[in-house]
Amino acid sequence: MIAGLSGARSRYVTANRNISGIYDANDSVYAMEVSVLVYDGVFDSGLAAVLDVLDGANAMGHDLSDPPTWNVTTVGFESQIRTGAGHLVTTEPIERIEKSDLLIVPALAERRPEALLDRVGGIDLIPVRQLIVDMHERGTPIASACTGSFLLAEAGILDGRRATTSWWLAPIFRARYPAVGLDQSRMVVSGDGITTAGAAFGHVDLALAIVRLHSPTLADLVARYLVIDERPSQSVYTIPSALAQNDPVVAAFEQWVREHLADPIGIPDAAKSLGVSLRTLQRSVQRTIGTSPIRFIQDLRIEQASHLLRTTDLSLEVIARRVGYEHPNTLRVLLRERTGRTTTDLRGIAP
Repeated sequence: MIAGLSGARSRYVTANRNISGIYDANDSVYAMEVSVLVYDGVFDSGLAAVLDVLDGANAMGHDLSDPPTWNVTTVGFESQIRTGAGHLVTTEPIERIEKSDLLIVPALAERRPEALLDRVGGIDLIPVRQLIVDMHERGTPIASACTGSFLLAEAGILDGRRATTSWWLAPIFRARYPAVGLDQSRMVVSGDGITTAGAAFGHVDLALAIVRLHSPTLADLVARYLVIDERPSQSVYTIPSALAQNDPVVAAFEQWVREHLADPIGIPDAAKSLGVSLRTLQRSVQRTIGTSPIRFIQDLRIEQASHLLRTTDLSLEVIARRVGYEHPNTLRVLLRERTGRTTTDLRGIAP
């Protein structure tokens, strides 16, 4: 447990729970105190990405009039912390976090689902979870990305809220934290003082989102200099088959759909062929993928159509029929909606 924030700081933190601009009594923007928590096993690239983007924003802000700035401090429970890749990071004492206007919790360097759940709920991360709870109760905004969202959820501060995490960890996140509204459609989800971002390099998107809340102009400048394409959604990166393997019913459904991709597909027919009830199939897909069976079928069709566009010279009309669409324009519209690219764009992407 750490000492409480001063009264004045507590008041302005509470007034700025959505990490919007921080102002003094004269309505002038001043430096935001940001604490980046470093703990044993932290994801190296995630930590570095946050530090680099905010450092870049401070440096490039000099080209703007009255730019926002961020005083960034790495804090930890020990003076030196070993990262997931084995590097040592020197940190300031955890008590420095009392001055924070924002706490950033980078991801945990663990890709294996079962090991991740063991770690986020384990004894060694009790201090981290308690710190998250304490800072949230004080009204301090908190931001995290990728597996860091599991730490926030494990601490209980995401219950009843929307959040996101790595798309491929969505099934186990949804199963472990049913009280959290998992949103896989967006790269960054923010509200009520809590911001979460998607997969590992979503830390870049997270840091840019923090900058953008203060200065869209500065965020655009940082993105240009660092050659960063902001990604509003994770959906274009999702691999449906990878998610399906988390449940035997969904895995069987995926295989059945792929075998009938060019045909009209009825969900009741699929359930009957798999030997399960329609309700069981619908619930299994929703629980594992976070969507309906019809939407999942569309995802598989879009995935296959994109592959054929990249790897063959087949016309859009032929590809549309191969993935179950009679009219190529239907496929064209879905491709644009789901991937953000035109058919011409997809033709130009190397396989």
